[in-house]
Amino acid sequence: MPTDKEVGDIARVCHDANRAWQIASGDPAVSPAWDDAPDWQRASAIDGVCKALDGATSEQLHRDWCDFKTDGGWVFGPVKDETAKTHPCLVPYSELPVEQRRKDDLFAAIVAALTPKESSDG
Repeated sequence: MPTDKEVGDIARVCHDANRAWQIASGDPAVSPAWDDAPDWQRASAIDGVCKALDGATSEQLHRDWCDFKTDGGWVFGPVKDETAKTHPCLVPYSELPVEQRRKDDLFAAIVAALTPKESSDG
């Protein structure tokens, strides 16, 4: 299991990859860089990494993200608005646009790729 620092480092990469995905896909509400992100946003990425490390699928990661958001007072809305706490992705995984499902797949793949593997003898 990765250390807390390693989990934080993986979360940073996942967040920055998500941000790059947002830019590349023309998202109108691109997340700030990790160092400028609010604490709740960094906590959400760290939570996602921990869930992925526990074997969560992309669909489970999305459901957990929705729970994290709604626990923080967010609701579904047609646009992402941090002040109003609305987000268009607060829907079941099956209702997400394909690019949003791919973003969840990318998150899980980054966690898997950056997780330190146990060395084997032999």
